[in-house]
Amino acid sequence: MAMIAPELTVVSETSNVVTPLLGRKVLETRALTKSYQDDKVVLDGIDFTLHAGEFVAIVGRSGAGKSTLLHTLNGTIAATSGEILNVHTDQSTDNVLSMTRKELRDWRTHCGMIFQDFCLVPRLDVISNVLLGRLSHTSTFKSLFKVFSDEDRAEAIHLLKWLNMLPYALQRAENLSGGQQQRVAICRAMMQNPKILLADEPVASLDPKNTVRIMEALQKVSTDGIAVMVNLHSIELVQQYCTRVIGLAKGRVIYDGHPSGLNDDVLHRLYGDELDQVG
Repeated sequence: MAMIAPELTVVSETSNVVTPLLGRKVLETRALTKSYQDDKVVLDGIDFTLHAGEFVAIVGRSGAGKSTLLHTLNGTIAATSGEILNVHTDQSTDNVLSMTRKELRDWRTHCGMIFQDFCLVPRLDVISNVLLGRLSHTSTFKSLFKVFSDEDRAEAIHLLKWLNMLPYALQRAENLSGGQQQRVAICRAMMQNPKILLADEPVASLDPKNTVRIMEALQKVSTDGIAVMVNLHSIELVQQYCTRVIGLAKGRVIYDGHPSGLNDDVLHRLYGDELDQVG
């Protein structure tokens, strides 16, 4: 039975994570399902709400549907049925599954995505890659010639300085390490001024030092009032940084609550015989 995330401030006994008072609702899924032509069901009736300021980890064994869930929320993978409701400040909603192509592009501006392979343009310098996050806010003509406002350039510089990447601003992205590229990808996503930030296994291939940098950056994003959802394999990282965890097994939500509730029974239901591989 799914556990409901607490609505009051809670300090975990097993970590230094503080669950903040929930901000306004920014997204809701109802009976969200994704299946393929071979009748393989990847997401099976997913229901949850997401609030501003939450730092939510999606956990589960390989094939549980974690990456598919994030891509479906972002609209890069089309759901089969159900609803993904974009909740506006006046509490009105629109369904991502019913959006036109133009509306989807606008949605992805508000629902930023950090991909496993970073998706930077290798031959462009770092600051140009960051500025690409503003493409949806500028004209096609200006974007073709990389014409950005002084305000956009100032914001890009501010973000690069925030993640200690400003010294690399004029280097090509292809010359950066994996950890550096991931920080640039976060800066680019933040240039969109999103209300939701999704990250698909952002630390999977990083060393411990860069893992800490990325997790601290994502934590800071959430404390600034942006809803963050991230796929993670390490339960230790979940307990150290996240305010909420959604556990998936065979495409279904079997746990939704504070990281301190991930006891041996819940972890066994999530990972089965793969439990000894979870950090």
